[in-house]
Amino acid sequence: MEFLDVVDENGIPTGETVERSIAHANGIRHRTSHVWLLRRRPEGVEVLLQKRSDDKDSFPGCYDTSSAGHIPAGVDFEDSALRELREELGLTADATELNDCGLIRIQSESFFHGAPFKDDQVSKVFYIWKDVEPEAMKLQASEVSGVIWMPLDECRRRVRDNSMPHCILPEELDMLPF
Repeated sequence: MEFLDVVDENGIPTGETVERSIAHANGIRHRTSHVWLLRRRPEGVEVLLQKRSDDKDSFPGCYDTSSAGHIPAGVDFEDSALRELREELGLTADATELNDCGLIRIQSESFFHGAPFKDDQVSKVFYIWKDVEPEAMKLQASEVSGVIWMPLDECRRRVRDNSMPHCILPEELDMLPF
């Protein structure tokens, strides 16, 4: 079982913990870290998107943040962000490479695999410059089925017009300073 800190609207732990499945069954506020990998190309900035595994409990098969994950109870945003990079993409980074874009509140109610899914997250959004080809990454198959680099402007457009399956908030992309 994975336990998460219950947090206030600013992402500060309340002292309570909750099992992840219960947090999503009941819509209990918890924390996540999101990391966007960026690289520069002559045409402009590109962003790495991960395609979520078809077995994920939410948004299976959708394009998502480069790397993201729930923060286990007692762990901070930065340590969780770096752990998710290692686990999901096989990439190592140092905390000094993380650029903090701020917090975003994510709330949604959906059905996945025939069950209700209520999400209430406070997410810290980071970006990191990391020019690495997909074949050099070691993807965690249970989480990620693939990755693609996409021009940031195209990603913003495709998220806004829903021309690709995704679970990305346009407001989160707008937090990136490019």
